[in-house]
Amino acid sequence: MKTNFRTRVMSYAHHIFESTSVNWSTALKKAWTLYRLAKMMRQGVVKFFYEKVDGSARVAYGTLCNLPAGVTSRRSATKAPNYGTMCYWDTKKQAFRSFKVENFIAIAV
Repeated sequence: MKTNFRTRVMSYAHHIFESTSVNWSTALKKAWTLYRLAKMMRQGVVKFFYEKVDGSARVAYGTLCNLPAGVTSRRSATKAPNYGTMCYWDTKKQAFRSFKVENFIAIAV
């Protein structure tokens, strides 16, 4: 099933709302920022920040450019979207990385 952008934003917001103690308004704002981040990463390299598992902040340079959404290493295989994490290509490490959406901090301007 193909989802539109509103479904994706609401799914991110619902996950953030359920997994943290923030109110719905804050969860929705963070979800829209995550959507904008993914949209910007499809255009090129973006600098953004998130909190690592150990509590320290991570500065990341990531992209989703030329990577179709949902495609795995197998030929044209797709999987169900996971709204708990966001995966990106780290341009510094030259590898895929991911972070929990509730740990997202901000996009660098």
